[in-house]
Amino acid sequence: MSNENTLDLHYVHQSFQRSLKEEDDVDIEAYIDGYNELVKFLNLIGTVFSFVSSDVKSKIKVMEKHREGENALYYDTFKKMMKYEKETSLHDKNGYISGSRTMLRLHRGLDFIRLFLKRLSEAEEGISTCSTCQCSYNETLAMFHPWYIRKAATLAMHALPSKPDLLKKIFGTDEMLAAAMETLPLTLTSCDEVYRRVHLLYTEFEFHELP
Repeated sequence: MSNENTLDLHYVHQSFQRSLKEEDDVDIEAYIDGYNELVKFLNLIGTVFSFVSSDVKSKIKVMEKHREGENALYYDTFKKMMKYEKETSLHDKNGYISGSRTMLRLHRGLDFIRLFLKRLSEAEEGISTCSTCQCSYNETLAMFHPWYIRKAATLAMHALPSKPDLLKKIFGTDEMLAAAMETLPLTLTSCDEVYRRVHLLYTEFEFHELP
């Protein structure tokens, strides 16, 4: 994994590719490896999404406990986890921290990150990063946040720097940025496939509306 001051898209791509199992499943450990790297994007763009980043960290800790617990064999992949929690009704059990519910939060966050990264890379130099971020947020995470969080996040986005400055902040030197832009299409393809598979599994097990 790269240092904390830059985002390593190659590592994200490798991890997400490694997470793809069979035709329709996703390995949880590899998913979390890639996600841990990708979520640095939220930290690097400033304090705008620090609340999301801290929530992600707490969710990952929950999953680590599941993967180390007595029922760890059911938490290898998304499909195995959802099947286990559905058949045992653990997803609906009071006092039980459902892995399916926990990972749903990460799934929603991935939708925002991949969309904002894609639009940011495609935007013309003079386009406002604030408006790009707001549009990406409104189409993804905002749908699941209460109004006061949406309001605070939208206001905080006005502090985002210009596209060149933001990209340099995320990826580092000009040389590192150029390499990242070459890797980005592959990384986004991996993100899209992981997101698609997980989304279909949440649909199959009727878990999209987990509280």
